[in-house]
Amino acid sequence: MKFITSIPEKIYTLWVIIVFTVFMIILLPGILLPILFGQKHGSVTYTFLKIWSWIFSQLTFIRYEIIGRDKIDREQSYIYASNHTSFLDAPGLSLGVPTQFRPLAKKELLKIPIFGLIVKTATIVVDRSSAESRRKSIETLKSILRQGISILIFPEGTQNRTEEPLQPFYDGAFRIALQTSTPIAPIVIINAGKLMPPSKLSVKPGKIKVVFCDPVDVKGKTMQDLNDLKAEVRESMLANLLENRHKQPIPVQ
Repeated sequence: MKFITSIPEKIYTLWVIIVFTVFMIILLPGILLPILFGQKHGSVTYTFLKIWSWIFSQLTFIRYEIIGRDKIDREQSYIYASNHTSFLDAPGLSLGVPTQFRPLAKKELLKIPIFGLIVKTATIVVDRSSAESRRKSIETLKSILRQGISILIFPEGTQNRTEEPLQPFYDGAFRIALQTSTPIAPIVIINAGKLMPPSKLSVKPGKIKVVFCDPVDVKGKTMQDLNDLKAEVRESMLANLLENRHKQPIPVQ
């Protein structure tokens, strides 16, 4: 892979953008159409998203190592709670999560050409500046869970642009977990922010780890346990992040 790492960063970044866009356009009918016929058909949509993510990974030499997926029960719906440092998180989550799921996405993503259509169709969009939008998005997420479909929430709320391994967590994911008795499955994504930093149109090839932590059961817990639940999930994620925080970017194998 020395040839790939020797390519100027601007040329490589352009190649990544081309691969991202072209194959998303090619697979767009398979991504958009099934879910328009109902949420249960979303499994087809997410199969096409996995195909797109695999093609993206192979052609850009950005490899995703999935760790601990055997901890996930495919017959169980979860609230996946993941850290968020890069746009490169999305293909890794698509490849890693074994069943269909619905992410909570900010409305700003709707502005991205092509990708915005997928966000509008396959995610739950929220306007974080609107209390009414936040309320409606929470009700929609609960409805998705009642249909036996998992959801994905970034408890930090946005990409982490700080030097801290994790930003403070919002309560939303944990309130929904307690209100619906849905277990939380923490996920840690490692190295994505180094290969494509937040707010920068610059990409490097390398390896990204997607680590599934032990799911956290909420049975028997009440809203009074919200802070303890949030702390438990955060500590689990933090332990994995700190273990890898000072390691150098992982080269392509």
